[in-house]
Amino acid sequence: MAQNEAVDAVLVGAGIMSATLAVLLKELDPTLRLEVVELMDSGAAESSNPWNNAGTGHAGLCELNYTPQAADGSIDIKKAVHINTQFEVSKQFWAYLTQKSTFGSAKSFISPVPHLSYVEGDKGVAYLKKRFEALKPHHAFASMVYTEDKTLMGEWMPLMMPGRPADQHIAATRVEKGTDVNFGALTNKLLGHLASAADAQVKYSKRVTGLRRNGSGWTVDIKDVNSGSTRQLDARFVFLGAGGAALPLLQASGIEEGKGFGGFPVSGQWLRCDNPEIVKQHQAKVYSQAAVGSPPMSVPHLDTRVVDGKKSLLFGPYAGFTTKFLKHGSLLDLPKSVRAGNLGPMLAVARDNMDLTKYLISEVMQSMEQRLESLRRFYPGARAEDWRLEVAGQRVQIIKKDAKKGGVLQFGTELVSAADGSLAALLGASPGASVTVSIMLELIERCFPEQYRSEAWTAKLKEIFPAREKALESDAELYNRVSAQSNTRLELVQATPEPIVSSL
Repeated sequence: MAQNEAVDAVLVGAGIMSATLAVLLKELDPTLRLEVVELMDSGAAESSNPWNNAGTGHAGLCELNYTPQAADGSIDIKKAVHINTQFEVSKQFWAYLTQKSTFGSAKSFISPVPHLSYVEGDKGVAYLKKRFEALKPHHAFASMVYTEDKTLMGEWMPLMMPGRPADQHIAATRVEKGTDVNFGALTNKLLGHLASAADAQVKYSKRVTGLRRNGSGWTVDIKDVNSGSTRQLDARFVFLGAGGAALPLLQASGIEEGKGFGGFPVSGQWLRCDNPEIVKQHQAKVYSQAAVGSPPMSVPHLDTRVVDGKKSLLFGPYAGFTTKFLKHGSLLDLPKSVRAGNLGPMLAVARDNMDLTKYLISEVMQSMEQRLESLRRFYPGARAEDWRLEVAGQRVQIIKKDAKKGGVLQFGTELVSAADGSLAALLGASPGASVTVSIMLELIERCFPEQYRSEAWTAKLKEIFPAREKALESDAELYNRVSAQSNTRLELVQATPEPIVSSL
């Protein structure tokens, strides 16, 4: 019997997660043999595709659901600060790569776009002012500006102001240094850079059909979806970064840590405008509050998007429900994911989230005119002929066991790994892509603990990352210098920052 091919690591899925992890690992150890396996015929074809996600460059600057208000009226800024510093860590990695000839300029994937929060009504205005007062003293949000002045708001968001009632009570905050990130373009730059390295391959149109223990590693069964041919790979480490397909593969692995997880698939839709006369009037990402009783995923926003050098506007999201785990998946994905170990949590979530189910069904049933009415809350002058419906990617929200409730629905991301570090999977959704680098660094620390602590890897990490999240959260001077250097290398600003001494 022929011996299986052997590599050090197999990464399933050619999206932003696997691409980031692969490049990080090759930077830390150029001798590693890596293979990325992708079901589609190109990279970034699912959630990383620019039209399949909001592409904000989530930095906690405008997303109001990251700053919840407590019962006593206080605003908790911890999550916003943490996400902001995680995004700064991502920027450091991208900035480092721009210094390499095989990666090139960042202009194809990141663009400067101001981030705004916008609210209506006395309650919304009171909340936004409190949020501003809580965030402004922190150095990560020092440049934030607050206003209730409609003339100033007219300068910030000229598309959104005409046609409003004169007595409408509204307010906004603005951070000029926000960005728009095309994670599809970034993913493909990472994959192209990876392909230039020795012992690194990206193989498309390949389906993982089996996954089983093999001593201290794994045997991965792979099928070519075009020819039907099969092959087996032996790997010391496997990463399941296949978006919604990660859960079934995690279940197939049989690791104890993956038992009990379920998935709740949510689809999305956007209204998209490409009319240059409309697009040029809105240079911002404007986030507002979700309607009362709506889930966090429904937070409405009107975004400037920059894809392949061309600007468009997206408004939404409009949620929906399907049993597919991937946009190009199967309607059997959800029923096939049910196991004895996760049936209880999934039934508990179904019982406790009837309102969410009704909401998703109502979203699916909306007419185009109803969707336009939602848009006109933001942009009163919106015309039907300027907008079309765009179907976004799938998000599989995490269902976890819970001692009290039996199961809970979790909005966010979860890194699941085997006790011996030989396999890891990433489950969940937003803010996902924007904080990918921090998540993958956590994975490396968890799954490659000895190498992570080694002198060689420590030195390389210091070279790539002048400052990590905790230091950025607490040291204003360091934050400002590191961010300035990243912004310059990413061609977001033209200033020349001072040299940086690592804080690691």
